[in-house]
Amino acid sequence: MKISYVVGTGIGILALAIVISATQSYTDSDEKVRIAFFPSIVHAVPIVGMENKIFHQNLSDETQIEIKIFDSGPQVIESLFSNSIDIAYVGPGPVINGYLKSNGNALKILAGAADGGASLIAQKESGLEDIENFDGKRIAAPQISNTQDVSLRHYLSANELTPVEKGGTVYVLNIANPDIYTLFAKGDIDGAWVPEPWATMLVQDLGGVRIFNESQFWPDEQFSSVLLIARTDFVEKNPEIIHSWIKSNEETVEWINANPEKTKQVYSKFLKNYMGKTLPDEIIDESFSNLIITSDPLRKSVFTFAERADSLGYLGRSGYDISEIFYDDNISVKSVGMSDNG
Repeated sequence: MKISYVVGTGIGILALAIVISATQSYTDSDEKVRIAFFPSIVHAVPIVGMENKIFHQNLSDETQIEIKIFDSGPQVIESLFSNSIDIAYVGPGPVINGYLKSNGNALKILAGAADGGASLIAQKESGLEDIENFDGKRIAAPQISNTQDVSLRHYLSANELTPVEKGGTVYVLNIANPDIYTLFAKGDIDGAWVPEPWATMLVQDLGGVRIFNESQFWPDEQFSSVLLIARTDFVEKNPEIIHSWIKSNEETVEWINANPEKTKQVYSKFLKNYMGKTLPDEIIDESFSNLIITSDPLRKSVFTFAERADSLGYLGRSGYDISEIFYDDNISVKSVGMSDNG
């Protein structure tokens, strides 16, 4: 089995030097799976699964794997729409938006990969530990409508605060994670709602303060931060591959939870081999301590996330339905949104 890595556009991952291996060329007769994920700690499942060759062990010897590395969920969904990838690991925000944008036709959620792993990090003396001090503050999150952006804006709304562009008093800046790091270092932003390892990097490298871990604001303190998805047409045409991938995803989760120290070593080796540099052990250790690796998609949190995104106007004005978003049909709970006037 051949595995090749391709770096997606606009990557800038971890502000490290990027090493790109040669792209494998394929003929029409080749059976291949094109998989997308991020090089971040919350994507430990695809990283460890690939590095330990767990995924390819459950596929036929003729199946080739092509890996594409991204740093943005919306980019992943656009690549899925353009038939450039088959399977992906991505947050619930882009997944839900992509599903609705395609009228429910483009993708299915197959499983989960991570629970939690995002935090609000603030500058010392920013006062962001008290909600009364948010007026006039500049708080960053990655790309608009991505998972952290929705969570930040929902948090503001729940506390009767509004972004400046909506006539409010809080400046919400949508900036790529490497640029958030740079602006935080310069003191140009007061805080950032970011995933791991970025959150821990802001704390350990730049003296930031972790105001809270996002998990505390979710039902049962659980929220699916990374989901395993696939193109619907790929699912329908390749049921054996999908079955094998779901099985491998579960086996990888079990291995990670049984081998936490080895997992950190595998992740560090991955960064070194494919990104050119790695992260300090203390950043990797703290980052992993702030998330849970699980194959459970935590369906309740996906439906809750959709409700929150809809309340922000991200899901359109005519209501939404994600009741068929999961791969299996054993879902009795409907999640049909109301219009903005409802």
